[in-house]
Amino acid sequence: MSTRYTRDHEWIRLDGDLATIGITDYAQDQLGDIVFVELPEIGRKLDKGGEAAVVESVKAASEIFAPAAGEVVEVNAALSDQPASVNEDPEGAGWFMKVKLTDKTSLDGLMDEVAYKAYLETI
Repeated sequence: MSTRYTRDHEWIRLDGDLATIGITDYAQDQLGDIVFVELPEIGRKLDKGGEAAVVESVKAASEIFAPAAGEVVEVNAALSDQPASVNEDPEGAGWFMKVKLTDKTSLDGLMDEVAYKAYLETI
């Protein structure tokens, strides 16, 4: 499985046509303590770059954008009761949704881990 990253600090991990999406450690650190996560409904169609979810922290609310186009097939329901999981393990147990990709070319232009780390150095 390969992980790709956006400039908005979302990650996407591909396993065949199924992609798991969440926010990076950098993003959760910038948001602070996460107190609420609004996840999309299963079956919702996402456009690359379109709003996919909302995260609320003690600092602010922030939209989470879809790194690729697809249909939501699963959400991390555990985040409803334990939104702090995003702070504790943003690129593991704190995942947001699983999406069946409709267009793998929508992954074009996303950064690999090395490029993302280099990007963080410029911020």
